[in-house]
Amino acid sequence: MEKNSIYTSGDSAVRVLAVKEDRLLVIDCVKLTMPRWVTKESLDGYDPYKEGSAGYGSCKERLAGYKPCTEEELQELTGAAFPEMDSLDAECRKRIRERFTMVAGILPFVGVEAERSKAIALASEQWGVSKQTVRSYLCRYLAYRDIRAFAPHKRADKPGLTRDQKNMRWALNKYFYNYKKNSLMTAYTLLLKEKYCDGEGNLIPGYPSFYQFRYFYRKTKNIQNYLISRNGLKDYQRNSRPLTGGGIQEFAPHVGVGMLDATVCDIYLVDDAGKLIGRPILTACIDAYSGLCEGYFLSWEGGVYSLRGLFLNVVRDKAELCLSHGIQIKTAEWDCSGAIPAVLVTDRGSEYISQTVEQITELGVTIINLPSFRAELKSPVEKFFDLVQESYKPYLKGKGVVEPDYRERGAHDYRKDACLTMAQFEQVLLHCIYYYNSKRIMENYPYTDAMLAAGIAPHASDIWNFGLAQEGCNRIPVSPRELTLTLLPRAEGKFTRYGFKVNGLRYHHEDYAEKYLAGGTATAAYNPEDVSYIWLMENGAYVRFTLVEGRFEGLGLTGVRQLRDQQKALVKAVSEDTLKAKVALAAQIEAVAHAASSADTDVKGVRKVRQRERDRRHLDYVKEGGINA
Repeated sequence: MEKNSIYTSGDSAVRVLAVKEDRLLVIDCVKLTMPRWVTKESLDGYDPYKEGSAGYGSCKERLAGYKPCTEEELQELTGAAFPEMDSLDAECRKRIRERFTMVAGILPFVGVEAERSKAIALASEQWGVSKQTVRSYLCRYLAYRDIRAFAPHKRADKPGLTRDQKNMRWALNKYFYNYKKNSLMTAYTLLLKEKYCDGEGNLIPGYPSFYQFRYFYRKTKNIQNYLISRNGLKDYQRNSRPLTGGGIQEFAPHVGVGMLDATVCDIYLVDDAGKLIGRPILTACIDAYSGLCEGYFLSWEGGVYSLRGLFLNVVRDKAELCLSHGIQIKTAEWDCSGAIPAVLVTDRGSEYISQTVEQITELGVTIINLPSFRAELKSPVEKFFDLVQESYKPYLKGKGVVEPDYRERGAHDYRKDACLTMAQFEQVLLHCIYYYNSKRIMENYPYTDAMLAAGIAPHASDIWNFGLAQEGCNRIPVSPRELTLTLLPRAEGKFTRYGFKVNGLRYHHEDYAEKYLAGGTATAAYNPEDVSYIWLMENGAYVRFTLVEGRFEGLGLTGVRQLRDQQKALVKAVSEDTLKAKVALAAQIEAVAHAASSADTDVKGVRKVRQRERDRRHLDYVKEGGINA
């Protein structure tokens, strides 16, 4: 008999762990009891592990009627099936190694009972498990001599839900996980009402208690489902979702991704006479890569109008802009003129999804409209508003700045504190933006190796200047004129003999005589503030047409409509009198015609008759005017 050989007899199987002269150290591979020493001599009908048999518990015990078998036959006999190590997940492989390490220190003392017991006790204390657990792991390994025997057993499938548990799950889904945000007690009450009451409204015996209901809720609670079902998907995405992305640089890996938004400033302003106007609107474009403010527009009017002003500010020379407000800066501190971002990220505000803004794509710009209520997807521009307003608020308190309590009952009326004009506030705002771009430290910016090697200062302007020189910088050069014409509203015009008609007005260009005669339609850009000119869009170019009707020169489209409406009102006011006069005219003409003779007219000698009548009705105007008198 050799070490590690296996022998079976009926439903019993043993493995030889050690051979010493005429004795064998064996372990029962079926019962998985601790190893014992037995003799090599055979004895018919003898079971060395059966209590009460001859020599039970002594080292003279012997094997009887056993025959050799293979590892595969042993596993088939015991019902063991070991998976391949490569097929196991990392957690299972970890557990296998830990359990083997637990028993590895006991293996040298398997044949010496006293030493083995001490080693088991030491392993139990070291690993924080019971001695029986250590014995179980040891016997399992000795029986199969394969560390795969330590693989955790798969748990049996969970039993199905009971009737009460199904009812509780139904109540939670219907009354708790919804926008009404009912309490757990309310959901439990409605559960009893719907599922555990008879026709008369009495509770049926055997209904679950509230504690059972609460336990089932806590056991099955899913935090994601809880937040989405009670607060909505958009609130979850904005305020609760796991933030596992790589930050904004994952979305904008280079200069050229601009994020647009607008906000109402937290300050009241007055006009030059000191009368209250209200709170201005600030529209901004922030580069997502560097955080630099590429441009802003401060106005009393939002919508598409503010976007036109914003884009013109983006392409404007910022050093010149600051100088016009009495602020001197270096060009390198705000160097973003002459071009616009190739990608614009906006929300779904009406002005951002309008046809006018979509026209900017003709310059090669890509517009990305984010889902509604997802402000966190354009966090750079949202943070810009916060930082800029927090920069001036502490120093303008008592001068119209709005505090958080302005909507509460009894709060101070901050409108009465207003004292700054729009020009003064814009000067303050420019100082804040200059600090935001060139002096604010960006502590958590994800620096690259190239930035660190170049020693780029942690300021938005320095990171911007570095990004401009990198491959992938995506900005589109554009002139203010081209940008303005691109963003003008458009209308379809019609060529007629009377000119090119757009918005009900006629326009002319001397080179389009053939078009007037041939007719047809074309698209034209117009300025709603002044109808004196329009621009025909032809083959990507803008051709200027002048207004034919001079009475509308210098008026806006609204002014033209008002004049026409006034004219229509005047016409409508006298239309009834005109109709009455027309009826009276018809009656008078008929009366005169009725008095005339209806006999046949003599048509002979017409020339003589005509000459005679001319002489009779001829007047001497000098004599009639009394000049010779």
